[in-house]
Amino acid sequence: MAPSVSLEVGSDGVAIITLLNPPVNALAIPVLAGIKEKHDEATRRDDVKAIVFTGHGGKFSGGFDINFLREVQKTGDTSLLGRVSIDLMTYTIEEGRKPSVAAIDGLALGGGLELAMACNARISTPKAQLGLPELQLGIIPGFGGTQRLPRLVGLPKAIEMMLLSKPISAQEGNELGLVDALVPQAELLAAARKMALDIAEYRRPWMFSLRRTDKIEGLAEAREILKFARAQAKKNAPNLSHPQYCLDAIEEGVVAGGFAGSLKEEKVFKEAVFSDTSKGLINVFFAQRNTTKVRGITDLGLKPRPLRKAAVVGGGLMGSGIATALILSNIPVLLKEVNAKFLEAGMGRIRSNLQSRVKKGKMTEEKLAKTLALVKGVLDYNEFKTVDVVIEAVIENVGLKQQIFADLEKYCSPTCVLGTNTSTIDLNLVGEKTKSQDRLIGAHFFSPAHIMPLLEIVRTEKTSPQVIVDLINLGKIIKKTPVVVGNCTGFAVNRVFFPYNMAAPLLVDLGVDLYRIDAVVKAWGMPMGPFALADLVGFGVAVAVGQQHLNAHPERSYRSLLIPNLMKEGRLGQANGKGIYLYDEKRRPKPDSAVLKVVQKTREEAGIMPGGKPIKISNEEIVEMLFFPVVNECARVLEEGICSQASDLDIATVMGMGFPPYRGGVVHWADSVGIKYIVSKLQKWSEQYGSFFAPCPFLVERAASGAKLSDPVTPKQQSRL
Repeated sequence: MAPSVSLEVGSDGVAIITLLNPPVNALAIPVLAGIKEKHDEATRRDDVKAIVFTGHGGKFSGGFDINFLREVQKTGDTSLLGRVSIDLMTYTIEEGRKPSVAAIDGLALGGGLELAMACNARISTPKAQLGLPELQLGIIPGFGGTQRLPRLVGLPKAIEMMLLSKPISAQEGNELGLVDALVPQAELLAAARKMALDIAEYRRPWMFSLRRTDKIEGLAEAREILKFARAQAKKNAPNLSHPQYCLDAIEEGVVAGGFAGSLKEEKVFKEAVFSDTSKGLINVFFAQRNTTKVRGITDLGLKPRPLRKAAVVGGGLMGSGIATALILSNIPVLLKEVNAKFLEAGMGRIRSNLQSRVKKGKMTEEKLAKTLALVKGVLDYNEFKTVDVVIEAVIENVGLKQQIFADLEKYCSPTCVLGTNTSTIDLNLVGEKTKSQDRLIGAHFFSPAHIMPLLEIVRTEKTSPQVIVDLINLGKIIKKTPVVVGNCTGFAVNRVFFPYNMAAPLLVDLGVDLYRIDAVVKAWGMPMGPFALADLVGFGVAVAVGQQHLNAHPERSYRSLLIPNLMKEGRLGQANGKGIYLYDEKRRPKPDSAVLKVVQKTREEAGIMPGGKPIKISNEEIVEMLFFPVVNECARVLEEGICSQASDLDIATVMGMGFPPYRGGVVHWADSVGIKYIVSKLQKWSEQYGSFFAPCPFLVERAASGAKLSDPVTPKQQSRL
């Protein structure tokens, strides 16, 4: 169905204008044009007394068409955005000669809610969702939302809804005054028609949201509210400007009135659309939605097989987290361990995961009991013949994993999906002792598995398309974003971040303060610095994982003795309260002067400081020396076909490694920085500090040709996947 708008006039004189753009009636340009056309027609017609807006298919509108926003960003043509707020929402609808009512069902988000607020009244079903989530895309509400929402719900609530992108139910909206009445779905249109006629025939007030002032606080109080909001936004998002832009538009409306505020909003909205932040967040938005499109797999017409029951082998931190993710989505689980003691511990971890949700108010005790009843602990494989998917989550021991899959082949049904949660080991090696290699697939979760949103699906050359489709479906069911990647050491996410974890100690060996490195990286937007991360995962794991890359790619690795030297001093990371940082009983970190002695010893052993003196380096250069090697490895991953599209790497690095989403993912960020610049810096550093920094031929080729790293690779390269 092409995006359109319909008009139907009833015998009662009410014109029903229906938005038709499935699945959420997005306000594409044809829809906005259609709204204007149909509203003008209804206004001209003598048989129309009032107007009702509604949406096709049980949804009012999910907001402005984001595809169009991306197109505007590509062309740079601001005129394409038009003057929707002023011309359509204000002059045409709100100030129109005939009253309008929004009949809301399902959702009214972003531009959808702004359209509803421009109407002279709103009526809704009780469970509809209402909100202005534009800030999630690096923009601000641009169709009058910054002006009308404060006038309908008050300044504090409006700021909360916009800055947190936090929707509310229509029930709450009714209590706040955003919605004028609630009715059952079956009565929605009839009630909306009656409300529209009541306004037209003066039985009900004809309200204009943009003119209201009764819910706006006095100027002094309003400015205090805005001042506090600005401080909170700066604290929570120090690298982002668009929350402040949003507050600028709100404040203009408070000080100078709704129309002046709308003009300010229009100006700021257009500026925000072209910001790097918006381009990055919109890239992430589309990248997340493209992960389930895998050429040669999801285009074969295969349907996922039913998933009735699952099994998890290993009840440690990862296994218990995976089991928790499954039962939270109502999938019954068998949890296998080697003995009763380990099994009891695994079940305890699952219970703790659920209890954490209860403490946060996300689950009731009754729901906890029902959810926990979905997992059954076992000590053998006898019941595995009834499961549709198994996920192995034991320690990274090749022999142990090989034995487990040899056993699973004996006990599971011939259609059961055989998944491994290994984070680095080559799947061909894992499945060496099983004949069912067409069913073997990587199901790499990130810790904590029941919270982290990414599921890295690893396929070998032998993995069947049906098994890949089944695991993609599992990811959707348990509310993860599935990313399909090829098989290699570290797969995609860990592989591209191996250089990051090597560059950090390399900088330390060159004389850079390690605590400064962490502070710079965190200020740049990562959840934590590389050394705080090493403390979190544990030094034993960090060394073992790093060794995988050293073994696979010795020619482009850097081996620092910093972590091994710290381990000799009895420091293991957060596990024993002593790592790069010291930790108190609440795991709060603080720098430790004793670490600096180990650092000095390590530097002397490395002997790579030029002239024996620490290098002088800016904060910007620290970021570059950590992340440009990541870009270099991304280029190799794309050239080798480990990821079939650059956007998969973007979403994987954001969701798996905490790369700042507003920077758009590693590949998008690299393109915004410039491939030529990155290559020039890598070449310079490789001459100064060694082959670790040497740019790969593929990246050099891209720089020379002027291509972007995100541009598709050639069919020949794609065929390697």
